[in-house]
Amino acid sequence: MTATQKALFPGIVIGILVLVLLSRLVNPTGVVTAATEAPAEEQPCGYLDRYPAKVQPWCGLIEEAAAEYGVDALLVASVMLQESGGQPEIMSSSGAVGLMQVMPRDGIAAQFQCINGPCFANRPTIEELKDPAFNVDFGVRMLSGLIAKHGDVREALKSYGPYDVGYRYADQVLSIRNSL
Repeated sequence: MTATQKALFPGIVIGILVLVLLSRLVNPTGVVTAATEAPAEEQPCGYLDRYPAKVQPWCGLIEEAAAEYGVDALLVASVMLQESGGQPEIMSSSGAVGLMQVMPRDGIAAQFQCINGPCFANRPTIEELKDPAFNVDFGVRMLSGLIAKHGDVREALKSYGPYDVGYRYADQVLSIRNSL
């Protein structure tokens, strides 16, 4: 090694270490892991044996929100299975986020315009929807509101799901629910 190389080498190593430390401060892995794991405290689940395995980790959140908003817990589990397959960190190509695949007000969804302005302006942010407890609570509250508005679960599911598939989404969710 030349004298110049010997002098540059420690600077490069220190620079790399600083970059690694800064990247961990900006994007800490612990936060991502915590948001994507099942709740640490186990809540009793009345239908645990009836839930599909992919949504079993979320049964406490499902049953709590279902009871609070008066929605069938197995219907909520069916929506979750159809929407995210029980993956809390998932984001759809259309911008929907989390276990219940709720459209946020930001990200891709911010581009969707309705007659009176942005379609999802009153929705939570992507970051809020990444929290499984918040996502399930918000999604079940939305579903409950749609059931009350339409007076029919199938009509509510049609409104909850993708806008361009007619009753196909609703019928898929109801088929899952009926198999549980």
